[in-house]
Amino acid sequence: MSAAPDISPATARASARTSRLSRERIRSAWLFLAPMLIVLAGVALYPLYRTIWFSFTDASLDLLGEARFIGWRNYLEYVDYGNGDGEWFGLLADSRWWRSVWNTVWFAIVSVSLETLFGLVIALVLHKKFPGRVWVQAAVLIPWAIPTIVSARMWAWMLHDQFGIVNDMLQRIGLIDAPVAWTASPETAMIAVIMVDVWKTTPFMALLILAGLQMVPRDMYEAARLDGVPPFRLFRRVTLPLIMPALLVAIVFRALDALRVFDIVYVMTPNTDATRTMSVYARENLFDFDRFAYGSAASTLLFFIIALITIGFIYATRMNLEGDER
Repeated sequence: MSAAPDISPATARASARTSRLSRERIRSAWLFLAPMLIVLAGVALYPLYRTIWFSFTDASLDLLGEARFIGWRNYLEYVDYGNGDGEWFGLLADSRWWRSVWNTVWFAIVSVSLETLFGLVIALVLHKKFPGRVWVQAAVLIPWAIPTIVSARMWAWMLHDQFGIVNDMLQRIGLIDAPVAWTASPETAMIAVIMVDVWKTTPFMALLILAGLQMVPRDMYEAARLDGVPPFRLFRRVTLPLIMPALLVAIVFRALDALRVFDIVYVMTPNTDATRTMSVYARENLFDFDRFAYGSAASTLLFFIIALITIGFIYATRMNLEGDER
C-alpha cells in the first residue's frame, strides 16, 4: 500500500482558505436568495398547498373554514346502488373534464407548432440586414405588447358575424357567401381562438429565436458559402442545430403558457364543450357552480398535468437521436 503524499503547510493553509471562501460564498448566495424564496413560498407554494388540500375536502365558497376531509371523493368515487349496479363519480369520471383536457392539449399542440414555424420564419427575415429593419422589428412586436384581454375583445368584434370586418372582407372577395359566427359556432370557435393566439404570440417566439440566431458566429456562414453549401443545407446543418437550445426554450415557455390558457378563451367564446379548457373548467366549478372543492381538484390535476408534460418534454429534449444525453 503506497504512502499518502506529503502536503506542505502552505498547501494545507491555501486549501483551508479556499474551502472557507467556498462556504462563505454559499452562505452569501443563500442570504441573497432568501427574500426571493420567502416571497415565492408566500405567493406560490402556500396557495398550491391550500388548493391541493381543498381538493380533498367538501369545501364551498361559504364554508371554506368548515371544510371536512373526504379523501379522494372529488377525484373518483364508486357508488354502489345494490344488486350489482353502481356508477363512478368524480373528476376522473367526468366526460366534460376529459373534453377540457383534450381541448387544452389540442390548442397547445396546434398553436405552439404554428407559432414556432411562423416565429422561425420571421426571425430569419429579421436576422438579415435591410433598410428599416429596426422599424420592422418594432412593428412585429406590437401584437405581443397588446394585453391579451384587449386582443381577445378586439378580435371578438372583428370576427363578429354581423358587424365584424373579417366577414365583410371575406364576402367581398368571394370566399364566403354568408357571415360566419366564428366565435359562437362549435365548428369554428377553436379555430378562431387558435388564430388569435398565433397572431398575438408569434412575435414572442420570433424574439427568442432571433436572440439565438444572433449568437451564431458569422464566420461559419462565410466558410460554408466559400465551400458552396446551398442555403437550405446551410440552414439544416448549421443554423438549426446551433439555434436549437434557444428554440427549445421558446417552445417550453410557450407550451407552459398554452396549457394554462384561460383569458383568450373566456373572453372570445361562450362557455361550451367545444372550447372549454382545463383552466376555464376549473374556474367554472370554483365560482359559477360554487363547487369549490371540485374546482380545486380540477386545478390540482391541471397543475400536475402541466408539470408532467413539462418534465417529459425537457427530458426528451436532452436526448439526442441515438438516445444518449447531451
